Amino acid sequence: MLTTLAIAHYRSLHKLVVPMGRLNLVTGANGSGKSNLYRALRLLAETAQGGVVPALAREGGLRSTLWAGPEQHSAGMQRGEVPVEGGPRQNAVALRLGFAGDEFGYAIDLGLPVPSKSAFALDPEIKREAIWSGPFLRSSNLLVDRRGAMARVRDGRGWRVVAEHLNAYESLYRQIADPVGAPEVLSLRETIRGWRFYDHFRADGESPARLPQLGTRTPVLSHDGRDLAAAWQTIVEIGDPRALDAAVADAFPGARVDVIAQDGRFSLQFNQHGLLRPLSAAELSDGTLRYLLWIAALHTPRPPPLMVLNEPETSLHPDLLPALARLIAHAARRTQVWVVSHASRLISALEQEPDCNTLRLEKSMSRSVLVGQGLLDVPAWHWPER
Repeated sequence: MLTTLAIAHYRSLHKLVVPMGRLNLVTGANGSGKSNLYRALRLLAETAQGGVVPALAREGGLRSTLWAGPEQHSAGMQRGEVPVEGGPRQNAVALRLGFAGDEFGYAIDLGLPVPSKSAFALDPEIKREAIWSGPFLRSSNLLVDRRGAMARVRDGRGWRVVAEHLNAYESLYRQIADPVGAPEVLSLRETIRGWRFYDHFRADGESPARLPQLGTRTPVLSHDGRDLAAAWQTIVEIGDPRALDAAVADAFPGARVDVIAQDGRFSLQFNQHGLLRPLSAAELSDGTLRYLLWIAALHTPRPPPLMVLNEPETSLHPDLLPALARLIAHAARRTQVWVVSHASRLISALEQEPDCNTLRLEKSMSRSVLVGQGLLDVPAWHWPER
């Protein structure tokens, strides 16, 4: 489980270190930085997929994603006595992302490339990467250390160089993950690759979840929900069918969902009290179909290390939100959950859960900060130096 998430110089997240629990709720007013925090977490996930540089390119490149304010705000700026102005830069340009967990911590530092004749001169370079054990980085618990093109791993009381010519645009996970030479890199890579992100399931008339689909055993629902019926049947056969039925009944009293398999194609039928025939997925309202997608995603027989839900309340009737909160809380018993939401009814229901860790963001001097987080509340964190 992740215990700390740290971001520096990414859009409005100038310097942010947040504590994490089993059930995390990110909320705040529009423009407070919720989406930036979500995207920063996705960038961290891209490091294990080998796509952090392309992901930054899709956002407009490193310069477009960097914090646009001054390095430091003086006391006069904060009181509004003097205009906000920048001065001579004291530190190198850096976008930093990191986390600490139960076993390992990880940090990556991306900066501007060294001037060259390459046509890819706008690609950021990975300047530092570090993997450590424990809640925060110290010299004594550092396990894997990358500086530019060179990487070394802890070997007893000393160090062993494992690479001297690393590509500046690819992370450690892509280049030195090895079960013998660098097992910590491999272990952490596979953990991060297991993170799941669900962001706005499709429920329009052309949604693949509405149509019969060829089905195979599906322990993990796809991000677009195209394999909903197969995932549902997989939960029935190897998951927890009672919890599945209970989730349907909680949101739609008296209803039942069946899976029809014909010639290898799977489809859902929704049986509702008072109707003479079941409804096909094509006939369901957008909200009902999307809620069934959430039930299938959150009852996966293969719980991930981290599940991230971005605005799960979209297209749902407000009366469904308390049931959705119970559904999310049930999932949080088996996996760490991160929810981004601005729906007051869902927020209120989730905050009634004893394990809910609310991360409420607000803007201060255009920086996203945690409401109520004082200096003594910030988790211990140290960035690796270049």
